[in-house]
Order: sequence, then C-alpha cells, then structure tokens
Amino acid sequence: MPRSLDGAVLAPVADQAPGQVGTRTRFAYHERSGEIWAEYAGGDVVRGFLVGTRAGDRLDFRYVQLKTDGTTSSGHCVSRIGELPDGRLRLTETWEWESQEGSGTSLVEEIADAERG
Repeated sequence: MPRSLDGAVLAPVADQAPGQVGTRTRFAYHERSGEIWAEYAGGDVVRGFLVGTRAGDRLDFRYVQLKTDGTTSSGHCVSRIGELPDGRLRLTETWEWESQEGSGTSLVEEIADAERG
C-alpha cells in the first residue's frame, strides 16, 4: 500500500478548464485513521477544501471551492494512490461536479519542497 498522504503537498500535472484547478493549485493533505482532508488554493481557486476517506489505495471525497470570480462550486472525486519511480505520490482521479455540469479525469503528483510556492 502506498505511504500516508499526511503532510504531502500535491499539484495537478496539467491545467483543467479555465476557472478550475490547475498547475498553480497546491493541495496540502492530511490523513488519520482512514480519514483524509486537504486545503487547496492557487490559480483560479482562492480557497478549497476536501474531505473523505481512504481504504487501501482508494480515496473517496467531496470537495468545495471558492474561485477568484467569487463563485463557489462542489463535487465528488474517487482517486487511486500510486507511487512514481522516484517515490513521490501520484493520484489518478475521476471527478464529477455536483454544483454544475462536468466531469473528467486528472493526475495530481507530489511536489518537491522547492515547488510548494
């Protein structure tokens, strides 16, 4: 099983649609006893939160965010945790908005300390 997410900082590998999470967004993860949560911000996201559970290499969580244009949005995501050859964590995500139309997939990878911005 991949290591704990607690204390990990991750960022998307590619930008999503305008106004959404992108490569400048940083997710600060926490994990305890099967619970996961994170705060995130950057790019078009002023502030975001996610909360959910972990079972093995699977995360299941809900997210909510405030964007720079003052609007909010929320959704659901299921992710698989893996490790890159260099030991960094990678999340392969399948997400769907609940507050608006849209769904997709994305990759989020752990970043080095120097890139945490």
